[in-house]
Amino acid sequence: MKKIEAVLRHYKLEDVKNALTQAGVQGMTVTEVRGFGRQRGHKETYRGAEYTVDFLPKVKLEVAVADDEVAKVLQTITNIARTGQIGDGKIFVTNLADVIRIRTGETGPDAI
Repeated sequence: MKKIEAVLRHYKLEDVKNALTQAGVQGMTVTEVRGFGRQRGHKETYRGAEYTVDFLPKVKLEVAVADDEVAKVLQTITNIARTGQIGDGKIFVTNLADVIRIRTGETGPDAI
């Protein structure tokens, strides 16, 4: 089992969610986050004063999938979220030691 975390642009979230649902992903968690990478923020002017916005708003999408679904999910997120511009985001894949469904007590892949 793997946990896939994707940091995306806000306006790509709905498209990615719909594509993942069509690909058979059962559930996901979305969090509003702020950060920067190579994009390094941008400068804005407020009441004549210029300041730098370092942390840009993004969304973090988290899904837990079985090992055999990882490639399909990664390909789906990458294809839908890509604009070709700096700031498209990142995808992180980590191993899950265990998953437990609280309601039923199911564990492992059955709990996903």
